[in-house]
Amino acid sequence: MRTIDLVLTNRYQDSVTLMQVAIAVRGIPGIDDASLVMGTEPNKELLREAGLLTAEGEAAGPNDLIVALRGGDEGIAAAQQQIERLLQAEAPASARQREAAPRTLAVGLEALPQANFVLISTPGVYAAAEARKALQLDRHVMIFSDHVSLEDELALKELAARRGLFLLGPDCGTAIIGGVPLGFANAVRRGSIGIVGASGTGIQEIATLIDRYGQGISHAIGTGSRDLSREIGGSATLSALAALGDDPSTSVIVLVSKPPHPDVAARVLEVAANCGKPIVVAFVGADPQSMGSAVSYGESGAPAPVFVSTLEEAARRAVELSTGTPPAVESIDMSAVREIAGRLAPQQRYVRGLFSGGTLCYEAQLILRRALGEVRSNAPLAPELALEHTSRSIGHTCLDLGADEFTTGRPHPMIDMTLRLERIKAEAADPEVAVLLLDVVLGYGAHPDPASVLAPAIEAVLAAASGRPPVVVVSVCGAHSDPQGLDVQRRRLAAAGAILASSNAAAARLAAAVAAREPQLAAPQQ
Repeated sequence: MRTIDLVLTNRYQDSVTLMQVAIAVRGIPGIDDASLVMGTEPNKELLREAGLLTAEGEAAGPNDLIVALRGGDEGIAAAQQQIERLLQAEAPASARQREAAPRTLAVGLEALPQANFVLISTPGVYAAAEARKALQLDRHVMIFSDHVSLEDELALKELAARRGLFLLGPDCGTAIIGGVPLGFANAVRRGSIGIVGASGTGIQEIATLIDRYGQGISHAIGTGSRDLSREIGGSATLSALAALGDDPSTSVIVLVSKPPHPDVAARVLEVAANCGKPIVVAFVGADPQSMGSAVSYGESGAPAPVFVSTLEEAARRAVELSTGTPPAVESIDMSAVREIAGRLAPQQRYVRGLFSGGTLCYEAQLILRRALGEVRSNAPLAPELALEHTSRSIGHTCLDLGADEFTTGRPHPMIDMTLRLERIKAEAADPEVAVLLLDVVLGYGAHPDPASVLAPAIEAVLAAASGRPPVVVVSVCGAHSDPQGLDVQRRRLAAAGAILASSNAAAARLAAAVAAREPQLAAPQQ
């Protein structure tokens, strides 16, 4: 077993491509681990911590691509032969197009002078500078990159506001603009419901549920995870609300985020309440009653905002406001829940959630806490509930596997299931675990066939020779037109023995009902 770093000089590749290629390289026989990153100092530090940085990688510059490999001689040799083909395969353009692909913003805009929107997915240390150039050229900007400083974000959003432009991000993973999905987004139908969100998977969950309820999305505008912080002040959110308020194709607006800073929430809610259109507010984890009492109204004539506590409820209420008719609520077979819970041994009482979506993990914790009490996490509801060691779950635990401590130097779990498979096996081996709670996120940029990887792992858990296996509850965040195929994914997971829930919230309620042996906890909110 040895470690080598291949350095491809002056070779930029976007982060999604690098994550996808890393997955393919790890699948080569004889490769124990692999990571592909740009040669920035933060990335080198991540490789160093993972034991994947050699002298060659240490000497790489920030514009160089480092391919770090650990494995046997034959595996490394095979990877070296395939790496260029894999990098090229992830770019769908023809060879001629690749040769002519612009390497700078200026060249890109020269090739497409009519373009008015720039998507930036470069290492964070360069993203702010590229975004500033684009704004100064009067282009709207979405920054997919993370690791952009708070100071740079504030300066960029102030510049965008002065020039009447959108600045979405940094760390904006999802958007749908004029029907065009960007980042990790889904193939949802066009419609009259607009979404503004500081949460990528929150946007995805609401948009795909709206699609399944038969309605569609006008625009889904991601703002970046820090937009509703005290420092940023909701700049992108306020711009998005104003744009959707003026957009004739949007009849209803959904606002989604984890709880904002109270002062920012008050300002945003006042603008939302007076934008002239029905508003659904899903500040997941905030108290709907206290939020509603803090809103003051002007003369817009629009109905009062509807405050909801789950993403599922946000989608249902948005459809109801749009059509005048609430979508059908999935019925729950209480006897079936009782039968499922009856399979468990008395000592099996804990829920272990393994999530790829940060907001989905947060929402599940809220639902489980109300039913079961304390839930520990690496992204906890309260500081005292933080796991001391993320490698070991305690009691009821929900892990956000997309958090930095799990994704540094390796692909996001929406793309690479390796880490989740390891945790599924470990959690299932705990004799006190009653339920494994999983989310599966479909859409552009996500794993091309997650069920093909998860289904065998679920089958292995349920076929465990000793003891009684835990119940596996899964929600699939996806639309029928997603490239992975929503129905295909659900069928494969169900055939493996997983119990499928209609939404993330429904899955958390079902998990709580099974663990507590109280079927009524699975009932949907009305």
